[in-house]
Amino acid sequence: MTDLTAAANEILEAAKALPEGAVIAVDGRCASGKSSLALKLRELSGCTVIHADDFFLPPEMRTNERLSTPGGNLHRERLINEVLIPISEGRRFSYRPFDCSTGGFGSPVFCERSGLYVVEGSYSCHPEMRLFYGLTVFVSTDGETQLSRISSRDGEGKLAAFQSRWIPLEEEYFKAFDTEKLCDLVFYT
Repeated sequence: MTDLTAAANEILEAAKALPEGAVIAVDGRCASGKSSLALKLRELSGCTVIHADDFFLPPEMRTNERLSTPGGNLHRERLINEVLIPISEGRRFSYRPFDCSTGGFGSPVFCERSGLYVVEGSYSCHPEMRLFYGLTVFVSTDGETQLSRISSRDGEGKLAAFQSRWIPLEEEYFKAFDTEKLCDLVFYT
C-alpha cells in the first residue's frame, strides 16, 4: 500500500518532464484516495485541481443510451470544452460545478493559468480526454477497504447504491478501456 505523500512525490517527480501548464489525470476506483491524492498534490506543488465529480451528468442527459456506454455518466463534453480545451490553449477558464444533491449547478469556479493542473475523479482517463493529459495516474484499493471507506465517508445508507450501481459502472468502464493498464503510474492505497 502506497502512502499518499510518497505517491504525490513520485507524480511530481514524473511531472518535471512535462511542459508548463501540463495536465495530470488521476483516475481510479471510488474511495481509493483520488481526491486525497489530488489535495496532497496541490499542497505540495500549488497545482490547480479540477474534480471530475463537478462534471457529473445532469438528470436530463441520463438516458439509457448514454448510461449504457462505459463512462457515460460523466459529462465529458462539458469537461473538455470548459476546462481541457482552454488549458490546452493556455487560457483562463471557468466552469459551474454540478451538485448531485440539488441536481443543479453551483457558483462559477474561476481558474487562472497554472503551471500544473490535476483532473481527478473516476472516468477522468476516458479515451475522449486522454490526449489532453501529459501524465495519467490510476489509484486503486481492495474491495473490503473500498466498502469500509465508502461506509465511513457516505454512511451505510449510501453504501448499497455504491454496491449496486456506482461500483459496477466504474468496473465496466475500467474493463472496457483497460484504464489501469494504460495509465502511466498506478498506486494501491
